[in-house]
Amino acid sequence: MHDLKAVSSLFDLRGDFVHGYSYGSGHINDTYCIWVDQAGQRLRYILQRVNHNVFKQPIPLMENVKRVTDHALKRLKEEQCPEAYRRTLTLVPSVDGKPYALDADGNCWRVYPFIERARTYDQIETTRQCQEAARAFGEFQKLTADLPGEPLFETIPDFHNTTSRLAALKEAIQSDPLGRVKEVQKEIDWYLSREADCHLVVDYLKSGELPLRCTHNDTKLNNVMLDDVTGEGICVIDLDTTMPGSAIYDFGDMIRTATSPAAEDEKDTSKVTMRMFMFEALVQGYLSSAKSFLTPLEKSLLPFSGKLLTMECGIRFLTDYLSGDVYFKIHRPEHNLDRCRTQMALVESIEAQMDEMKAVVDRY
Repeated sequence: MHDLKAVSSLFDLRGDFVHGYSYGSGHINDTYCIWVDQAGQRLRYILQRVNHNVFKQPIPLMENVKRVTDHALKRLKEEQCPEAYRRTLTLVPSVDGKPYALDADGNCWRVYPFIERARTYDQIETTRQCQEAARAFGEFQKLTADLPGEPLFETIPDFHNTTSRLAALKEAIQSDPLGRVKEVQKEIDWYLSREADCHLVVDYLKSGELPLRCTHNDTKLNNVMLDDVTGEGICVIDLDTTMPGSAIYDFGDMIRTATSPAAEDEKDTSKVTMRMFMFEALVQGYLSSAKSFLTPLEKSLLPFSGKLLTMECGIRFLTDYLSGDVYFKIHRPEHNLDRCRTQMALVESIEAQMDEMKAVVDRY
């Protein structure tokens, strides 16, 4: 483990390091909870090392996080929110006033005050939790909708560019480094038959028909902290992929990750389904905070967004399988293929219910 006391000394914590330990269930960054004694009062902070293998330019990433969190806090204060510092992440500056610190090995670190009396849930258990998490993501987009200045730095270029994802699949099919194409022709044909869908949002963004927004881009529902007492979604976390994007991407990933009862790598695809009651909870929560700024086109594309983001994820799994499983960690030989097929089943469930999904959105 890293020397947490030494790293903590790089930040303006105004106190004495007591102890720290690994914290949370994240797979990308190294996350620790540290206790600091400030004049006799012990407080908790979150200390994180940014994974520079995933995020190649951590300093521009941290400048993004600083801009977004500062602006969200400013907006919350303007609205006279009584819990402004609990409703957004805030960065503790380093001793030299930066929103990050570099250790002796060049690792990039950051510190957030610990948000008390709230937690995240790896498994969403109720429609209320689903609704609250979606409302919090909508609120996050609302708070950052008027972010001033230049566009945010793109921390992972073309992250949700489905045209680029499809092009990468075609390249993997063409090169076929492990000779796997012949085993998965059915899956390849399935995705290629939906090629037009992959271009739709990208083309709308290029033409300006869809606005480029400040979006989270990783809207798994465990990236929202829910209040321990009220269950209210109070704070969106994990801002590393916050960058320019479409509201469609954020809502679509909520549908992909929240509406099916099956695991992402479920072998029995008959268990995969888009549950309408979970979709309605997402719509109700999200539009309660996002309806005021979404354009009519954005709202009309909300049902389609789930299909698009699920296809994108399936394309990535299939591409990785054809390429030799080089990106996603696997635990069995056809793990990525199982994941790919699960996404296909979810897309088909969404397609079968699209008219009803549109009717749900129209009700809100």
